[in-house]
Amino acid sequence: MGLNAALAVHPASGRGAAARAAEAVAARLRPAVDRLDLLVATSVEESRALMRSSHAEGLDVLIVLGGDGAAHQGVQFCADHGVALGLVPSGTGNDFARALGVPPDPRAAADALARALRAGRRRSLDLGRLGDTWFATVLCAGFDAAVNARANAMRWPAGPRRYDLAILAELAAFTPRPIVLHTDDGVLELDATLVAAGNTPYYGGGIPVCPAATPDDGLFDVTVIGAPGRARLLRMLPHLRTGEHVGRPSVQTFRTRTLRIEAPGWPVYADGEDQGGAPAEAVCVPSGLTVVA
Repeated sequence: MGLNAALAVHPASGRGAAARAAEAVAARLRPAVDRLDLLVATSVEESRALMRSSHAEGLDVLIVLGGDGAAHQGVQFCADHGVALGLVPSGTGNDFARALGVPPDPRAAADALARALRAGRRRSLDLGRLGDTWFATVLCAGFDAAVNARANAMRWPAGPRRYDLAILAELAAFTPRPIVLHTDDGVLELDATLVAAGNTPYYGGGIPVCPAATPDDGLFDVTVIGAPGRARLLRMLPHLRTGEHVGRPSVQTFRTRTLRIEAPGWPVYADGEDQGGAPAEAVCVPSGLTVVA
């Protein structure tokens, strides 16, 4: 039985980086599979239609060339159809690929993926489920979700620096609010600035907001930042880049399989994608996704 793969390319990812790398990536992958379909889409709807057509012809592995938004769409399809996922990062954040140890250079990632395909290496990962949406990295609500929304609307600069500027801009506008968190172990009520539930550690282009999160333990790692005030929050921000924020007095961490966030008016994002507003209820689904590793 041959190995059928598809390479989903989102040309706009990474300001055109995906389109520029597509030919070289495909050339590296073709010798490792029996068939490689090239799926080039400029919209989510077009991408989903191409994936469905490829699946109807016997798709075994979907390889996504793009950023976290493209990976998020790949996760939806693969989790719903029982297809393995491979990642070749070429976006702005690449947080899911980073969590899996995928090389940041698309050509190096394609070479590593080709070796894994030849060896038949697979890994089962947990996924978060929020309503009808799967997420692989972090669900966030509050300040960090507002930062995500602002960063997505910015056209400059590229890369993690965009998130840093969005953080500074959002500091002036955001205020802590009373929230209620329902967890496996009970109810937590407090004034908070942000809540992040991590299946993997990173969001925002490499910020380890949930530094101990692992995608195969059946649990979310949850980070809650209370109401430290703007000055203390500003001093805390550099520690977010190192994961040292979890030791700060205003930060709580815990693990849970289920999480309900009640915070009226708070924005909610998952995998960097807008999920509307709170309340939001998520569950960690063990072995929800198979990846080529």
